[in-house]
Amino acid sequence: MLSRSIRTSASRAIKSSQCMRIVSCASAKRYASSSLFARQSYPSRIPQSLNSQFISRSLLQRRLESTKVEVPPMAESLTEGTLSQYTKQVGESIQQDELLATIETDKIDIEVNAPVSGKIVKLSFKPEDTVTVGQELAQIEPGEVSSGGEAPKEEPKFEESKKEEPATAAPPPPKSEAPKPEAPKPAPPKQEAPKKQEPVPQAPKVSSFSRNEERIKMNRMRLRIAERLKESQNTAASLTTFNEVDMSALLEMRKLYKDEIIKSKGVKFGFMGLFSKASTLAAKDIPSVNGAIEGDQIVYRDYSDISIAVATPKGLVTPVIRNAESLSVLEVEQEIVRLSQKARDGKLTLEDMSGGTFTISNGGVFGSLYGTPIINTPQTAVLGLHGVKERPVTVNGKIESRPMMYLALTYDHRLMDGREAVTFLRTVKELVEDPRKMLLA
Repeated sequence: MLSRSIRTSASRAIKSSQCMRIVSCASAKRYASSSLFARQSYPSRIPQSLNSQFISRSLLQRRLESTKVEVPPMAESLTEGTLSQYTKQVGESIQQDELLATIETDKIDIEVNAPVSGKIVKLSFKPEDTVTVGQELAQIEPGEVSSGGEAPKEEPKFEESKKEEPATAAPPPPKSEAPKPEAPKPAPPKQEAPKKQEPVPQAPKVSSFSRNEERIKMNRMRLRIAERLKESQNTAASLTTFNEVDMSALLEMRKLYKDEIIKSKGVKFGFMGLFSKASTLAAKDIPSVNGAIEGDQIVYRDYSDISIAVATPKGLVTPVIRNAESLSVLEVEQEIVRLSQKARDGKLTLEDMSGGTFTISNGGVFGSLYGTPIINTPQTAVLGLHGVKERPVTVNGKIESRPMMYLALTYDHRLMDGREAVTFLRTVKELVEDPRKMLLA
């Protein structure tokens, strides 16, 4: 009886141990077949094809995560521009906030900077293409960029080298047959000697002169300038009145104080500051100079925003000095220097150029003696300054040599009459010839 119970217990124990082994083996198989176990415990057992597929998927995911660079907003009146250039090419690295592209508009150049650091993977346009706001300009694959400016290199791709086939020797040229002797030609008949003819004069050769032509597409700024100037001629009833001013007092004043002003203010004492101040004072007596026509209404202003014409390599721009009537002569000079430098560097913004109630153009710096400026619409008038030349003039009944400058005021006859235009220009002349009067105005 005891032996039977022992045998029964032993058989139950054997069956239990077998079941445990079966369960543990199944669990081990399931754990071994899991991807986590395979990657962590047996990395050498992953097939090479699976590894390459994983890398290609990760690269594809990085490409899909590329940052798009769009054409930025320009202004309310501007929706498109011309792509001037890309500073980077596909495959090159770029730092965050580094210049990526320049877009030329009708008024200013817009710089597009990189939003992230990484590598350029796509450039959507070519130089001289027209781009609109919101279009994709480029794509950047985000990533770390070394201090040297190069993006981290990806894993090298190995390509199977093609076996070079040995070059086959060219077949030898066929042997040429020996030439056959030619039969002797009969002697030509004797001819009489030709008579001497007089030489015929020939036209001079012009091959040494150049007659090449070059065609260049007009940039947007030049196109816009041409459009606005022609619009001004077609819209305004333009008329120009002239006067001349004796620059003796102004030149003497500048000679006395120019060094002191450079040391204290850091600017040169030029003509534009005094003419700007004189124009703002004269505009108080003739408010229509500072006005404008809007529909069937006339707009009069109690402030003077003077547009200063500045020549740049791309064309003429007119940055604006705000509230010039409230600034001193030297403060106007400082603003002119600041805006002129920004214009030459291509750093003007739309705020620097918007508005303007009156324009001053100084063609005298280029040697102009006489000219008729064109109104900068929708303004009413423009003052043109010219070169200072020594000319004989009558002073107190005597002929003297004085530094003289011609002044030209082009105005819109729809808003201003001749009396107002002449009065304005004469007031400017009197204030410049005796700058002390500006302190009393």
